[in-house]
This record gives sequence, C-alpha cells and structure tokens, in this order.
Amino acid sequence: MNDNATPTADARAAVDALATTGACVLPSGTFSRILDATAEDWTRFGRNWEDLLLDEYMADGGRYRYRRYGQYDLDPQGSLTLLPHEPYRQESRINRLNGGVDRVFEPLTDHFTHDPLLTRILVRLGRIFSAVDGTDRWNIKLHPYRIVAGREVGQPAPEGRHQDGVTFITTLLINRVNVTGGESSAFTPEGDELVRGTLSAPGDLFLGDDRTIFHDVTPIHPVDPQEAAHRDVLVIAYTAR
Repeated sequence: MNDNATPTADARAAVDALATTGACVLPSGTFSRILDATAEDWTRFGRNWEDLLLDEYMADGGRYRYRRYGQYDLDPQGSLTLLPHEPYRQESRINRLNGGVDRVFEPLTDHFTHDPLLTRILVRLGRIFSAVDGTDRWNIKLHPYRIVAGREVGQPAPEGRHQDGVTFITTLLINRVNVTGGESSAFTPEGDELVRGTLSAPGDLFLGDDRTIFHDVTPIHPVDPQEAAHRDVLVIAYTAR
C-alpha cells in the first residue's frame, strides 16, 4: 500500500472499530501489513529507545520513565512537517499528576525522525483517523517512552484512568524486556469496559478516540528481579487542526 492508496481491509477494520467502539487493539501482524513493515524495520526503529533520557518532571517522584518529545503537522496531501521544538504542556484538568507546567524534554533525534518506518506510521495512522471523522489536517505529538521496572514499580500510566485532551491517542509497542503487566484498557465515561489487552510484540497497537473513551495501563514488574526490565512504547497523539 503506498501513501496515496485506498485503505486496506485491515485499515478499514480499524476505522470501523474506532467509529463503533471508540477503541481497539491491532496485533503486530495486522499493523505491520498496514505499514508494509518487516521484523527488521521494527528492530531498527527500536534502537532509538536506547537514546532516551530520564523524565525529571514526575510529580510522584518517580524515576522510572525515560523519554523524548517532538511534534509534526500532517497536511491533506499526506506530507509531514517536523515542527520547531518547544515545551510540552498539559493543563491540570487534563493531567492531574504532571499538568499545569511547561515540561522541557530533549527533542527527537535525527536518527529517529529520519527513519522511514516513522513516516509510514504517522501518515497511515493519520489516514485511518481521517476516515473516522473527516479531519484532513493533524497536529501529531510523539512521546517515545521507556518505563523501567525494578526496585521501583514501573508506571506506564501514573495518572490512572484518563483522557489526554486530544482527538485520537495511540500506544505502539516497541519492545518488552523481562516484564509482566502493562495491560491496556479502555472505558466509557461511565466506567464500562470497552477493550482490554496486553501489547506484547513489537508493532502491537492500541488505538483510542480520546474524545469518547478513558484509557489506562497497569503497572509493570520484572519477571526476574536480578535482570534489567523495561517496556518501550511510542505514544502518539493526533489533534485535529
């Protein structure tokens, strides 16, 4: 599938799930077909997670999260523009734990932004979301995270069940090493469960309509406490321009 092609059956199924349920989990095989991605693509792209830096802004005092940050614009022709680097901010009404302050994170590396898999991820997810609600121009915020687990419990969602104040939210698994837990879930505003599943293979993807659902991820723990343990994900937020 090229970036001007009609969406595949896999992409149409994701559109239908978002339009009806508001959330879904795509297994790696499905999302890899949407992207035309190989195992080698995921391995190469995943090396970028070795270059993340400690998040110094955790209001719970945690030192379990490593990250970088960047944002793009996606236009109706499917062209991406990397935007100038700036602080990341969520208001306290959105992020009860870390909101209300400008958080200055290191930018995405050139190696990260130039990876061809990233372009396919952002453009083809944008096409899925445009098919759900007709938006054709997106602001895209990227959050590569490494959550480590050891003496301190790793918290992929330390704020608990939440929304992010965007249009669509995604969590793309890059790698899991020596961890248990990290189960993703989505709920109606009334608390009814919509989706639950554990992202376990590189390329597994959670998709959610952030306007209509709340989402959460359970803590992670090491399987072997004597070995390094972490969960690497790329959280991508799409906001209609």
